Amino acid sequence: MNVEELVRDSLRDLAAEQPSAGPAFADRVLTVRKRRRTRRIAAAAAATAAVVAIGVTVPLLNDGKEDARPAHLLDGQGTSAHPDQSPPRDLIAAGDVALAAHYTTELVQRTKDQGVAERTYWLLDPETGRYEKDTRWSFAAVAPGLRTAAVLERNLPARRIGLLDLATGEVERWIPVERGVGGLAYSYDGSRLVATTYDEHPDLRIREKVALNDGQEDWEWMSKFGDSSRSGFYDLDVASGAGSWSAVEAGRNIDGRQDFSFSRDGERVYSRVIGGSDGMQQFYDLQGHPADEPANEKYLRSDVQARLSPSGRLAATGLTKEVDGSPGRSYSAIRDPRTGKEITKVRGAELLAWADDTRLIAWERVTGLEETYRPRLVLVTIGSDKVVPLSGVREPDTNGERLGWEPVFARR
Repeated sequence: MNVEELVRDSLRDLAAEQPSAGPAFADRVLTVRKRRRTRRIAAAAAATAAVVAIGVTVPLLNDGKEDARPAHLLDGQGTSAHPDQSPPRDLIAAGDVALAAHYTTELVQRTKDQGVAERTYWLLDPETGRYEKDTRWSFAAVAPGLRTAAVLERNLPARRIGLLDLATGEVERWIPVERGVGGLAYSYDGSRLVATTYDEHPDLRIREKVALNDGQEDWEWMSKFGDSSRSGFYDLDVASGAGSWSAVEAGRNIDGRQDFSFSRDGERVYSRVIGGSDGMQQFYDLQGHPADEPANEKYLRSDVQARLSPSGRLAATGLTKEVDGSPGRSYSAIRDPRTGKEITKVRGAELLAWADDTRLIAWERVTGLEETYRPRLVLVTIGSDKVVPLSGVREPDTNGERLGWEPVFARR
């Protein structure tokens, strides 16, 4: 199958599907009247037809001005934007995905030469549509549906995993574990958790002397680069809490924190590998043995969060060459996941999550190439050069103050 046929078939499948039930969540949170089903289908069909018309010829990006429409004028597909908020206070969502949480990180010094990078989370309350600060947790992963989060208490590695009701803020159930856990990730369907185990805090920082550009030296807090206390992972059934632990040799080709995540089909786990090409990933079977990449994930990158589209036909990958005449704009590659061949480019410096099979949420700069990098969350569309701002601008850290925030997305 050639590239044109791949795009055509993928979008034909999309046109044949029913529209996502996701917008019902945004309607419920924002108390907006539900749109009639016939209008939804017509809008989805029209949007798909427009993309097919572009995509069949392997789309080139259209010139277009930045799109800064207010949220109530957006596309009627469950998009909630707050371009005046950074970090966000109110629901950000598009299509089938929502910003489920965000967090900041701050160094907490333990001794003169040792500290840990501690996270503070703001979790989405699905009843109010607002992000609420919750200082109890060192780590949080949100399940599809945005009703439950798997959480770890402050002291890592943790000996139990909490299942937190996001509406009430109460832990419904604890899953005890014999080995300390430092990271969590849900399977694509939300039925299982992979819990990465560590022998010591995965976000440990040590004070090291570093050389500056002017030849001087200074002290900086560094992660244990190229070394890790990671010991393996639990594969847990969420409903029962049952599961098994598998040992994985840490080696020296991973950083201090290198959590495992499930493959799309849930039959393997993977983590990032340091060295070689950007975004290298190592897969393991569920018994902890090294395994080959799934055929549709071989060309993905561990440092690009969006990964496979909902249909599995398209792969979000890293930065690519900028389009002529577009200085200061970033573009990322969309590839055939089975061959690695680039199908097209899409706006965005870092692709974070698929809203549907044609739209993604990304970080994109608001500054020129020679200026300090200041990104915001935007909604981008395959076949279009326009962006829809979803959040305000994330300011860089200054004078040791942690202003930057990191998003956590989940399907709804």
